[in-house]
Amino acid sequence: MSFKEGFLWGGALAANQCEGAWDVDGKGVSCVDICTIGSSTKPRRITPQIEKDTFYPNQEAIDFYHRYKEDIALFAEMGFKILRLSIAWTRIFPTGEEMEPNEKGLEFYDNLIDECLKYNIEPLITLSHYEMPYALTQKYNGWASREMINIFMKYCNVLFTRFKGKVKYWLTFNEINSATGTHGSFLPQGILNEGSTHFKNMVDIPQLRYQGLHHQFVASALAVKLAHEIDDNYKVGCMQLFATAYPLTCDPDDIVETQTRNHIRNWFCGDVQVRGSYPKYMDRFFIENNIKIEMQEDDLRILKEGTADFYSFSYYMSICYSSKPDQEQVEANMLKGLKNPYLKASDWGWQIDPKGLRYSLNEIYDRYQIPLMLVENGLGAYDEIDQNGKIEDDYRIEYLRQHVEQMKEAVNDGVDLIAYTPWGCIDIVSAFTGEMSKRYGFIYVDKQNDGSGTLDRYKKKSFDWYKKVIATNGESL
Repeated sequence: MSFKEGFLWGGALAANQCEGAWDVDGKGVSCVDICTIGSSTKPRRITPQIEKDTFYPNQEAIDFYHRYKEDIALFAEMGFKILRLSIAWTRIFPTGEEMEPNEKGLEFYDNLIDECLKYNIEPLITLSHYEMPYALTQKYNGWASREMINIFMKYCNVLFTRFKGKVKYWLTFNEINSATGTHGSFLPQGILNEGSTHFKNMVDIPQLRYQGLHHQFVASALAVKLAHEIDDNYKVGCMQLFATAYPLTCDPDDIVETQTRNHIRNWFCGDVQVRGSYPKYMDRFFIENNIKIEMQEDDLRILKEGTADFYSFSYYMSICYSSKPDQEQVEANMLKGLKNPYLKASDWGWQIDPKGLRYSLNEIYDRYQIPLMLVENGLGAYDEIDQNGKIEDDYRIEYLRQHVEQMKEAVNDGVDLIAYTPWGCIDIVSAFTGEMSKRYGFIYVDKQNDGSGTLDRYKKKSFDWYKKVIATNGESL
């Protein structure tokens, strides 16, 4: 069992969680720039006005904006073949509606991409990763409005044209299916309904979320078509949050419950973006939830013509479902489900299920039969520098080793897996809590939850482990 020659090993980052420099070189305010620090027990708040003496962790993050050369050199030392990055929309169009793009922002990404290419690292660019311009939330309530499609396409046209010949792989919307969850409106879609003040208990209007998803589907399909017109070497993928779920028991009611939930959470968005049409099982869901999707005449044709070239996804954990939900719950990465008694969990309560990854890879590939990229996977944990100045993160090595083993099993099963980019290859700000203490990286960043720290970088034990994994194409684990 082995990975193909040319398998793309690397890591993944998001602009809003690493770049910082939130008001530098003409950048506008993004939705996440107005989110305060939180924790596993205290939700992040959304503050339309920046509050004095309140900490907003994404505003500085790990200052990747000024330190990217140092960081990419470390990624190159590990042997990265690919680096998943995202572009901060507000660096290109500060409010989303400027007539001309911000040249300073384009220059930054030119330089960032060139730095990757200097080390033969393939850039994988996410167009929209939880950071849309807040001005578009204020004016249109984000993707609830169809106006967003043309605004997004102007942004895409600038990027596809500017980086032609430099970038091959693109993703449209990060974890687009996160918007099928009740608190999946603000970060993925920029929808902020009146009365919403923080992530966990947002005022939810399902009609707006699903209408927003339709607008994103159309925009994604148009982006695929546009990319191919500008450069026939471009490959554009979709990106899903894969929420592997099992029936809690073999009770047929549990099995049907799980199948129904999987349709909505795991398959709906992928079916639209890969197969190019709305699946029939959504008809019943929309009727039962009083949701009516408004479409224009050409929308269904656009979806059919703009299907994804490859499928990418995040995988961190699995959950269980039951027809009798009054049992022990777990919650992670916008997922809610029941505790699996056969699994251990991370410091943050995320259930660890390596074999669930093999299962998921097979399920996805059997359904879609296009190349797959696993673009997020990793262990968030408390890391400490010991008295010798080292970070002995054996727990992370073990987590990743087990998951890579199951990737190999899936490849042997016949799955066409072409890339692996573990999440947060360097410590970054947590998306949902804003913490720095929830660390994923192979590289430690001296930044603490209160904003203190030198921002100095230190290699963890996992750094050298992953370097060997890449050098041996996954043979030495």
